[in-house]
Amino acid sequence: MSQAPGYAHTPDEYESEKASNSYLMSLVAIMVGLPLPVVNVIASTIYYFNNKRSPYFVRWHCTQALLAQIIAFGVNAAGLYWTLSIVVGSNTITNTYIAYIVTIVIFNLVEFVATIYSAVRTRKGEHVVWWFFGALTDTLVKR
Repeated sequence: MSQAPGYAHTPDEYESEKASNSYLMSLVAIMVGLPLPVVNVIASTIYYFNNKRSPYFVRWHCTQALLAQIIAFGVNAAGLYWTLSIVVGSNTITNTYIAYIVTIVIFNLVEFVATIYSAVRTRKGEHVVWWFFGALTDTLVKR
């Protein structure tokens, strides 16, 4: 995560709040649908479509938050499927499974902290760029 040094636009209060809310949307969705990883993606997608005609700053941050949720969904869905196959199926707990679950927990904690950080910084009008997602967002969102 970094701030974009070449980003010249200073968003107004409305833009900063809307951009910050794109990150907060996923945090609220975590509280509502914790065991179901798809809830975050649905909430972020709805928020994205509601703001896709917003100013560039808002659209950019909505897109970055949505991309992060899509990746998190894939990681969490795989872990949920694997866990369910152990609980109700014939699979057993292996070292590989434990390593994956530990990785998921660390990934989600990092994503949670990054989301809070991004929500706070964008609320202050700063342009926060996540590693990997920032470059992808730049490609997808046009000025």
